Amino acid sequence: MRTLYFDCFSGISGDMVIGALIDAGADPVQMEEELKKLNMDEEYNLSWGKVVKNGITSTKFDVILTSKSDQTHEHSHSHEHEHSHGHSHSHGHEQSLGHEHNHSHVPHSHHGSRTYKQIVEAINEANFNESVANMSLAIFKKIGEAEGHIHGLPLEKVHFHEVGAVDSIIDIIGAAILIDQLGIESVQSSAIPTGSGHIHIDHGIYPVPAPATLEILKGVPIASNDIRSELATPTGAAIAAVLAGNFGSLPPMTVESIGYGAGTKTFENHPNVLRVIIGETQ
Repeated sequence: MRTLYFDCFSGISGDMVIGALIDAGADPVQMEEELKKLNMDEEYNLSWGKVVKNGITSTKFDVILTSKSDQTHEHSHSHEHEHSHGHSHSHGHEQSLGHEHNHSHVPHSHHGSRTYKQIVEAINEANFNESVANMSLAIFKKIGEAEGHIHGLPLEKVHFHEVGAVDSIIDIIGAAILIDQLGIESVQSSAIPTGSGHIHIDHGIYPVPAPATLEILKGVPIASNDIRSELATPTGAAIAAVLAGNFGSLPPMTVESIGYGAGTKTFENHPNVLRVIIGETQ
Protein backbone atom coordinates (compact mmCIF):
# COMPACT_ATOMS: atom_id res chain seq x y z
CA MET A 1 0.00 0.00 0.00
CA ARG A 2 1.34 3.42 -0.94
CA THR A 3 1.72 5.21 2.39
CA LEU A 4 2.59 8.78 3.33
CA TYR A 5 4.13 9.38 6.77
CA PHE A 6 4.24 12.84 8.33
CA ASP A 7 7.36 13.11 10.49
CA CYS A 8 6.43 16.18 12.55
CA PHE A 9 9.54 16.65 14.67
CA SER A 10 9.19 20.44 14.32
CA GLY A 11 5.42 20.64 14.15
CA ILE A 12 3.16 20.99 11.13
CA SER A 13 1.51 23.82 9.20
CA GLY A 14 -0.31 23.98 5.89
CA ASP A 15 2.57 25.58 4.01
CA MET A 16 5.05 23.05 5.44
CA VAL A 17 2.83 20.19 4.21
CA ILE A 18 2.75 21.55 0.66
CA GLY A 19 6.47 22.36 0.69
CA ALA A 20 7.27 18.82 1.83
CA LEU A 21 5.02 17.20 -0.79
CA ILE A 22 6.59 19.29 -3.57
CA ASP A 23 10.02 18.40 -2.19
CA ALA A 24 9.05 14.70 -2.33
CA GLY A 25 8.32 15.01 -6.04
CA ALA A 26 4.72 16.23 -6.37
CA ASP A 27 4.00 18.63 -9.24
CA PRO A 28 3.20 22.16 -8.03
CA VAL A 29 2.35 23.42 -11.53
CA GLN A 30 -0.44 20.87 -11.86
CA MET A 31 -1.64 21.90 -8.37
CA GLU A 32 -1.63 25.56 -9.41
CA GLU A 33 -3.76 24.70 -12.47
CA GLU A 34 -6.23 22.67 -10.40
CA LEU A 35 -6.57 25.48 -7.84
CA LYS A 36 -7.78 27.81 -10.62
CA LYS A 37 -11.07 25.88 -10.50
CA LEU A 38 -11.84 27.87 -7.32
CA ASN A 39 -11.90 31.12 -9.35
CA MET A 40 -9.81 32.84 -6.69
CA ASP A 41 -6.52 32.95 -8.55
CA GLU A 42 -6.53 36.71 -8.98
CA GLU A 43 -6.31 37.00 -5.17
CA TYR A 44 -2.95 35.29 -4.76
CA ASN A 45 0.37 34.29 -6.28
CA LEU A 46 2.09 31.05 -5.34
CA SER A 47 5.80 30.78 -4.80
CA TRP A 48 8.00 27.79 -4.09
CA GLY A 49 11.71 27.24 -4.05
CA LYS A 50 14.60 25.64 -2.22
CA VAL A 51 15.89 27.04 1.07
CA VAL A 52 18.48 25.66 3.46
CA LYS A 53 17.26 25.28 7.05
CA ASN A 54 20.06 24.55 9.54
CA GLY A 55 21.88 22.51 6.92
CA ILE A 56 18.88 20.72 5.39
CA THR A 57 17.79 21.65 1.88
CA SER A 58 14.03 21.93 1.91
CA THR A 59 11.22 23.48 -0.12
CA LYS A 60 9.51 26.67 1.08
CA PHE A 61 5.99 27.22 -0.19
CA ASP A 62 4.21 30.57 0.12
CA VAL A 63 0.85 32.02 -0.76
CA ILE A 64 1.39 35.71 -1.50
CA LEU A 65 -1.78 37.75 -1.44
CA THR A 66 -2.21 40.24 -4.24
CA SER A 67 -3.63 43.73 -3.92
CA LYS A 68 -6.74 42.26 -5.56
CA SER A 69 -7.51 40.27 -2.44
CA ASP A 70 -9.25 42.11 0.33
CA GLN A 71 -6.70 43.31 2.87
CA THR A 72 -8.86 41.91 5.67
CA HIS A 73 -7.77 38.45 4.57
CA GLU A 74 -4.22 39.34 5.39
CA HIS A 75 -4.81 40.71 8.85
CA SER A 76 -7.98 39.14 10.19
CA HIS A 77 -6.90 35.54 10.58
CA SER A 78 -5.56 34.76 13.97
CA HIS A 79 -2.62 32.58 13.25
CA GLU A 80 -0.28 34.96 11.51
CA HIS A 81 2.56 32.49 12.05
CA GLU A 82 1.40 30.16 9.35
CA HIS A 83 2.67 32.46 6.63
CA SER A 84 4.87 35.48 7.10
CA HIS A 85 4.49 36.55 3.51
CA GLY A 86 7.86 37.52 2.23
CA HIS A 87 9.40 38.27 5.63
CA SER A 88 12.73 36.55 5.99
CA HIS A 89 13.79 35.01 9.27
CA SER A 90 17.19 33.89 8.20
CA HIS A 91 19.57 34.53 11.10
CA GLY A 92 22.32 33.07 8.97
CA HIS A 93 20.79 29.58 8.86
CA GLU A 94 18.73 29.91 5.75
CA GLN A 95 19.67 30.92 2.28
CA SER A 96 16.97 31.20 -0.31
CA LEU A 97 17.58 29.38 -3.54
CA GLY A 98 14.04 29.85 -4.76
CA HIS A 99 12.25 31.79 -7.42
CA GLU A 100 8.68 32.94 -7.54
CA HIS A 101 6.06 31.83 -10.00
CA ASN A 102 4.01 34.96 -10.43
CA HIS A 103 1.27 35.63 -12.92
CA SER A 104 -0.52 38.83 -13.77
CA HIS A 105 -4.13 38.89 -12.72
CA VAL A 106 -7.20 40.90 -13.55
CA PRO A 107 -8.70 43.12 -10.84
CA HIS A 108 -11.84 41.87 -9.17
CA SER A 109 -14.26 42.82 -6.43
CA HIS A 110 -13.18 42.42 -2.82
CA HIS A 111 -14.40 39.71 -0.45
CA GLY A 112 -14.82 39.88 3.28
CA SER A 113 -13.91 36.90 5.44
CA ARG A 114 -15.44 33.68 4.15
CA THR A 115 -17.97 31.57 6.00
CA TYR A 116 -17.77 27.80 6.32
CA LYS A 117 -20.81 27.56 4.02
CA GLN A 118 -19.13 29.68 1.32
CA ILE A 119 -16.00 27.53 1.43
CA VAL A 120 -18.05 24.32 1.11
CA GLU A 121 -19.93 25.82 -1.85
CA ALA A 122 -16.69 26.90 -3.51
CA ILE A 123 -15.24 23.37 -3.18
CA ASN A 124 -18.44 21.73 -4.44
CA GLU A 125 -18.66 24.08 -7.43
CA ALA A 126 -14.99 23.69 -8.37
CA ASN A 127 -15.37 20.23 -9.91
CA PHE A 128 -12.34 18.71 -8.23
CA ASN A 129 -12.20 14.94 -8.37
CA GLU A 130 -14.02 13.14 -5.58
CA SER A 131 -10.93 12.32 -3.53
CA VAL A 132 -9.69 15.95 -3.51
CA ALA A 133 -13.15 17.32 -2.68
CA ASN A 134 -13.71 14.81 0.15
CA MET A 135 -10.30 15.43 1.74
CA SER A 136 -10.71 19.21 1.53
CA LEU A 137 -14.25 19.20 2.94
CA ALA A 138 -13.28 16.90 5.83
CA ILE A 139 -10.34 19.13 6.82
CA PHE A 140 -12.44 22.30 6.70
CA LYS A 141 -15.18 20.62 8.71
CA LYS A 142 -12.66 19.64 11.39
CA ILE A 143 -11.45 23.25 11.70
CA GLY A 144 -14.97 24.70 11.47
CA GLU A 145 -16.26 22.45 14.25
CA ALA A 146 -13.30 23.37 16.46
CA GLU A 147 -13.81 27.10 15.90
CA GLY A 148 -17.56 26.74 16.42
CA HIS A 149 -17.05 24.83 19.66
CA ILE A 150 -14.72 27.50 21.05
CA HIS A 151 -16.82 30.48 19.98
CA GLY A 152 -20.15 28.80 20.82
CA LEU A 153 -21.45 28.85 17.25
CA PRO A 154 -23.09 26.22 15.04
CA LEU A 155 -20.98 25.15 12.07
CA GLU A 156 -22.96 27.12 9.47
CA LYS A 157 -22.44 30.33 11.48
CA VAL A 158 -18.66 29.96 11.71
CA HIS A 159 -16.81 32.77 9.97
CA PHE A 160 -13.41 31.67 8.85
CA HIS A 161 -11.32 34.67 9.81
CA GLU A 162 -8.66 32.20 10.82
CA VAL A 163 -8.85 29.75 7.94
CA GLY A 164 -11.05 31.68 5.55
CA ALA A 165 -7.98 33.62 4.64
CA VAL A 166 -7.03 32.76 1.09
CA ASP A 167 -3.73 31.21 2.12
CA SER A 168 -5.34 28.55 4.31
CA ILE A 169 -7.89 27.67 1.62
CA ILE A 170 -4.99 27.19 -0.79
CA ASP A 171 -2.96 25.20 1.76
CA ILE A 172 -5.76 22.75 2.51
CA ILE A 173 -7.02 22.18 -1.02
CA GLY A 174 -3.47 22.27 -2.41
CA ALA A 175 -2.40 19.55 0.05
CA ALA A 176 -5.41 17.42 -0.98
CA ILE A 177 -4.54 17.88 -4.68
CA LEU A 178 -0.90 16.83 -4.15
CA ILE A 179 -1.76 13.82 -1.97
CA ASP A 180 -4.25 12.66 -4.60
CA GLN A 181 -1.71 13.31 -7.37
CA LEU A 182 0.92 11.19 -5.57
CA GLY A 183 -1.46 8.21 -5.43
CA ILE A 184 -1.34 7.99 -1.63
CA GLU A 185 -3.56 5.19 -0.28
CA SER A 186 -2.94 5.63 3.45
CA VAL A 187 -1.55 8.36 5.71
CA GLN A 188 0.21 7.92 9.05
CA SER A 189 1.82 10.52 11.28
CA SER A 190 4.10 10.92 14.25
CA ALA A 191 2.73 12.46 17.43
CA ILE A 192 2.29 16.23 16.96
CA PRO A 193 4.44 18.69 18.94
CA THR A 194 2.49 21.88 19.53
CA GLY A 195 5.21 24.07 21.04
CA SER A 196 4.63 26.26 24.08
CA GLY A 197 4.54 29.88 25.18
CA HIS A 198 2.03 32.48 23.99
CA ILE A 199 0.82 33.96 20.71
CA HIS A 200 -1.00 37.15 19.84
CA ILE A 201 -4.24 36.50 17.99
CA ASP A 202 -7.43 38.47 17.24
CA HIS A 203 -8.84 38.02 20.71
CA GLY A 204 -5.68 38.85 22.66
CA ILE A 205 -2.76 36.87 24.05
CA TYR A 206 -3.42 33.13 24.04
CA PRO A 207 -1.48 30.12 25.25
CA VAL A 208 0.17 27.75 22.79
CA PRO A 209 -1.32 25.53 21.52
CA ALA A 210 -4.08 27.95 20.51
CA PRO A 211 -7.56 26.78 21.60
CA ALA A 212 -8.60 25.81 18.05
CA THR A 213 -5.42 23.78 17.53
CA LEU A 214 -5.91 21.91 20.80
CA GLU A 215 -9.55 21.20 19.99
CA ILE A 216 -8.55 19.85 16.55
CA LEU A 217 -5.95 17.58 18.18
CA LYS A 218 -8.44 15.85 20.51
CA GLY A 219 -7.77 12.13 20.18
CA VAL A 220 -4.37 12.74 18.54
CA PRO A 221 -1.15 12.04 20.48
CA ILE A 222 0.61 15.32 21.29
CA ALA A 223 4.39 15.29 21.66
CA SER A 224 6.00 17.46 24.29
CA ASN A 225 8.94 19.72 23.62
CA ASP A 226 10.23 22.90 25.16
CA ILE A 227 10.30 25.14 22.10
CA ARG A 228 8.60 28.40 22.99
CA SER A 229 6.85 28.91 19.70
CA GLU A 230 3.68 27.81 17.91
CA LEU A 231 4.75 24.64 16.09
CA ALA A 232 1.37 23.27 15.03
CA THR A 233 -1.11 25.60 13.36
CA PRO A 234 -4.84 24.82 13.11
CA THR A 235 -4.47 24.08 9.39
CA GLY A 236 -1.51 21.75 9.88
CA ALA A 237 -3.13 20.04 12.86
CA ALA A 238 -6.36 19.48 10.91
CA ILE A 239 -4.56 18.02 7.88
CA ALA A 240 -2.84 15.46 10.12
CA ALA A 241 -5.87 14.79 12.35
CA VAL A 242 -8.20 14.14 9.41
CA LEU A 243 -5.92 12.27 7.03
CA ALA A 244 -3.78 10.12 9.34
CA GLY A 245 -5.29 6.75 10.17
CA ASN A 246 -2.58 6.02 12.71
CA PHE A 247 -0.17 8.01 14.91
CA GLY A 248 3.13 6.59 16.02
CA SER A 249 6.63 5.82 14.87
CA LEU A 250 7.57 5.24 11.24
CA PRO A 251 5.82 2.07 10.02
CA PRO A 252 7.80 -0.71 8.32
CA MET A 253 8.04 0.44 4.71
CA THR A 254 10.15 0.44 1.59
CA VAL A 255 10.94 4.13 1.24
CA GLU A 256 10.49 5.60 -2.25
CA SER A 257 10.72 9.33 -1.70
CA ILE A 258 11.39 11.83 1.07
CA GLY A 259 10.52 15.51 1.19
CA TYR A 260 11.36 18.39 3.54
CA GLY A 261 8.97 21.34 3.82
CA ALA A 262 10.36 24.50 5.40
CA GLY A 263 8.55 26.52 8.03
CA THR A 264 8.91 30.29 8.19
CA LYS A 265 10.72 30.46 11.50
CA THR A 266 14.30 29.37 12.08
CA PHE A 267 15.28 27.72 15.37
CA GLU A 268 18.75 27.61 16.79
CA ASN A 269 19.11 23.92 17.54
CA HIS A 270 17.09 22.05 14.94
CA PRO A 271 15.84 22.51 11.38
CA ASN A 272 12.28 23.87 11.29
CA VAL A 273 11.06 21.48 8.63
CA LEU A 274 8.32 18.89 8.20
CA ARG A 275 9.56 15.60 6.76
CA VAL A 276 7.31 13.43 4.63
CA ILE A 277 8.27 9.86 3.84
CA ILE A 278 6.45 8.03 1.02
CA GLY A 279 6.75 4.32 0.36
CA GLU A 280 5.18 0.89 0.21
CA THR A 281 3.86 -0.64 3.41
CA GLN A 282 2.55 -4.19 3.79
